[in-house]
Amino acid sequence: MANTSSAKKANRASARRASVNKNRISKVRTSVRKVEEAIVGGKKADAESALQAATTEVMRGASKGVMHKNAASRKVSRLTHRVRAMKG
Repeated sequence: MANTSSAKKANRASARRASVNKNRISKVRTSVRKVEEAIVGGKKADAESALQAATTEVMRGASKGVMHKNAASRKVSRLTHRVRAMKG
């Protein structure tokens, strides 16, 4: 347990950041899952619109520091290739 006032404040700030980051990561994962579900379902139009939303969320996550920028780019690239490979 923190003893000094500065350590207590650091714990509060850390908890706030963890909460915000948890929400950001959740948004990223949800948006990616929607794209993957559309791909599996074979709905190319839905997959394309979901991909556009997911790209925004993933890159926002990278800019906010919840995931590495290269990991974000790799994820978007792989999803894009899968959507483009769909028939329809």
